[in-house]
Amino acid sequence: MSLDGTYDAGNIFGRILRGEMACAKVFEDDHVLSFMDVFPQARGHTLVIPKHSEARNLLEETPENLQGLILGVQRVTRAVRAALNPDGIVVTQFNGAPAGQTIYHLHVHIIPRWEGVALGRHGGGMANPEELDALAAQIAAMIS
Repeated sequence: MSLDGTYDAGNIFGRILRGEMACAKVFEDDHVLSFMDVFPQARGHTLVIPKHSEARNLLEETPENLQGLILGVQRVTRAVRAALNPDGIVVTQFNGAPAGQTIYHLHVHIIPRWEGVALGRHGGGMANPEELDALAAQIAAMIS
C-alpha cells in the first residue's frame, strides 16, 4: 500500500479498539491504547496506537492526536525500560509498505534491545499468548 489511501476500519487495530479482537493490553488512557505485538521482534515488543484516529500513517494524523500519541509512547517506553532493563530501546514507526508498514492504522513500535541478542524480523513468528500476557502485566506494573 502507498502513503495515500482510504482508512479501512476493519484493520486489526481498529478491531482491537472496538473490542472485537483481544490483545495483551499494557496501558490505556483517553488518547492511546498500548499492547504487546503478537509478532514480536524482541522480548517485550510493545505497540502504541491512537484511539480516536482514522490516520493510516503519521502523515495523515492531526497535531492533537500526535501530541497524545507521543506522550503515550514516552510513558510506555519508560515502563518497558523499568520492567525489562534493556540495553537500548528502538522506537519506530513505518509509513507505507515500502517502509515496512503492514497494518494501516497509525502505530508506534517500542522494541527493547539487548547487547548480543539479534533482532527478529518484522512480522516474524507469533508469540505465545501466555508469555505476552505476563510481559504486558510486568510492563503495566511500571506505568506511572
